[in-house]
Amino acid sequence: MLKSQKQPPGRIFLLSPADLSGVRGRLILNEHAPFELAARLRKQGLPLGELFSFVSGLYFRGKLAYARAFARAPVGVPGISVITTCRGLLPPERPITPIELREMTAVPIEPLDLRYRAPLRHDVRMISELAPEGCEIVLLGSIATAKYVEPLLEILGERLLFPAEFVGRGDLSRGGLLLRCVSAGTELSYTPVAGALCRGPRPPALPCPGASTPRY
Repeated sequence: MLKSQKQPPGRIFLLSPADLSGVRGRLILNEHAPFELAARLRKQGLPLGELFSFVSGLYFRGKLAYARAFARAPVGVPGISVITTCRGLLPPERPITPIELREMTAVPIEPLDLRYRAPLRHDVRMISELAPEGCEIVLLGSIATAKYVEPLLEILGERLLFPAEFVGRGDLSRGGLLLRCVSAGTELSYTPVAGALCRGPRPPALPCPGASTPRY
């Protein structure tokens, strides 16, 4: 897990989004939902990071916590950007209204859909132009499908990296791994997405603290 002593001139993270079509996505958009988070969404909107953490649970919470712990944003470049279905890249602090959330829910993450691809390519191109040479651009998300990899690689090429330890893990395992890294202050190792092994043998389960049976 340990990285070399030589530090790059910056490190930024691109976070894959939460699946808004699931049970929690529908729940928080329910106009009659009584819980506090849904009420805040209706009244004033919710920060994107908090919203996606509720919808996705452990995996997105892990990605966001890890990115906040290890991002080193160069001047003029956001350290953390979240991929969205139709709004390109947004910072996790950006408030999202119910109307915007419904618009996002209506657009699939499909590389051939210009509603998704066009704003994403625009924002990624800006990051590519602003990030200095040698700055690490790390995708915290799956590379096993083309939905993120294809539009990102088209612009970033060899600059696009991902945690090598993600290979073979499911979403829950990745989330648990990221949260453990944050607690330990230990960073993962990054490797280029281009030409990477997308799938591999399942790694050993992560131990659950205080229990004899692994959870992840």
